[in-house]
Amino acid sequence: MTILMTVVGIVVFFVGLLFSIAWHELGHLSTAKLFGIRVPQYMVGFGPTIFSRTKGETEYGVKAIPLGGYIRMIGMFPPGDDGRVTARSTSPWRSMIEDARSAAYEELEPGDEQRLFYTRKPWKRVIVMFAGPFMNLILAVAIFLGVMMTFGVNTQTTTVGKVSDCVIQQSERRDTCGASDPVAPAKAAGLQARDKIVAFDGAKIDDWAALQQHIRETVGPATITVERDGKTLDLQASLISNQVSKSDGHGGYVEGQYVTAGFLGFSPASGIVEQSLGQSVQRMGDMMESGVQSLVAIPSKVPDLWNAAFSDGERKADSPMGVVGAARVSGEIVNLDIPPQNQLAMFLFLVAGFNLSLFLFNMVPLLPLDGGHIAGALWEAVRRNTARLFRRPDPGPFDVAKLMPVAYVVAGIFICFTLLVLVADVVNPVKIT
Repeated sequence: MTILMTVVGIVVFFVGLLFSIAWHELGHLSTAKLFGIRVPQYMVGFGPTIFSRTKGETEYGVKAIPLGGYIRMIGMFPPGDDGRVTARSTSPWRSMIEDARSAAYEELEPGDEQRLFYTRKPWKRVIVMFAGPFMNLILAVAIFLGVMMTFGVNTQTTTVGKVSDCVIQQSERRDTCGASDPVAPAKAAGLQARDKIVAFDGAKIDDWAALQQHIRETVGPATITVERDGKTLDLQASLISNQVSKSDGHGGYVEGQYVTAGFLGFSPASGIVEQSLGQSVQRMGDMMESGVQSLVAIPSKVPDLWNAAFSDGERKADSPMGVVGAARVSGEIVNLDIPPQNQLAMFLFLVAGFNLSLFLFNMVPLLPLDGGHIAGALWEAVRRNTARLFRRPDPGPFDVAKLMPVAYVVAGIFICFTLLVLVADVVNPVKIT
């Protein structure tokens, strides 16, 4: 039964993956057609074609390997300096450029001269290339906000989970009290597990981040108002200064960093809490920031990935994870001993996170990513507007094809990294349990 449910979870993930890819390519397709660019193909997946159907001038289909997708637009690159698109060269770098240019004109038909991608104004090309990642961003935001505002997220609350017996500097990393350790202020004040703190020194409290800030800013006497067994009680505590983990500003902690601040001495309980629109938007902003930081940090994570894949290195929780790893996590979710609605929420978060990653990754301004084409169109706009300002001849379209050698290098690095992540996902996967 466990194996069957794991397979079900993996299949469900790949359905979500295929939808995300199709949704991405739909953004490119719809805007390209809006601006009159001819699109011969719209495909989800790579490799052999499983199914296809031609409607109008476009072939729509699904391919065997569900690890990406594409639309084919004619005239992605302008002709060479000699006006030809089929010239050949013995230079391997030049051949890359000419091959890319030739492929962009493979299906050129009479009347297509005004329907080429490169002939559109730069702002239109930016929209066409940005539309794909933007569709992933829309889907990610819709799922994240929908889940957070209707189901909620696992959040630290103002309810007391555990009261500390004594005062210990958190950098000491020990749980046992020593004979010389003073009694924790929370325990001395009579705070108990399952007490819900509703006010701190008269200020109403409704979330853990605000309560944490109040506690850390206070050294000395304070009134803690709690709800216990349906009654409201005022407890008098005397907070002390102690070394504690640095706060991230949102109720969490920065691992390995410590500060001296006010200390009460309890751990908050966690629970599923519905978020307001404002709270959800703030969390989305935090996710975007964290996603950008993770993207920038990828090169620094390669050594840990290598050790996790080919030696006995630890696979860290924030390690990059590929499609295979995400599919395994989806299989784990289905087997968790939690209510079905919790499983659905976790799966939706997984799909939303994948779409957010697709958006951020595709916005990197390097070919062959969408961001590379966007950067090329923007550079063309700068060149042409500068020439117009200084009354110089129009430099013409920026030849993005000349960047194809760079694109091949980037693609090669990406393939190597993908294979490394794949091996790590197979032999030493990230686990949610």
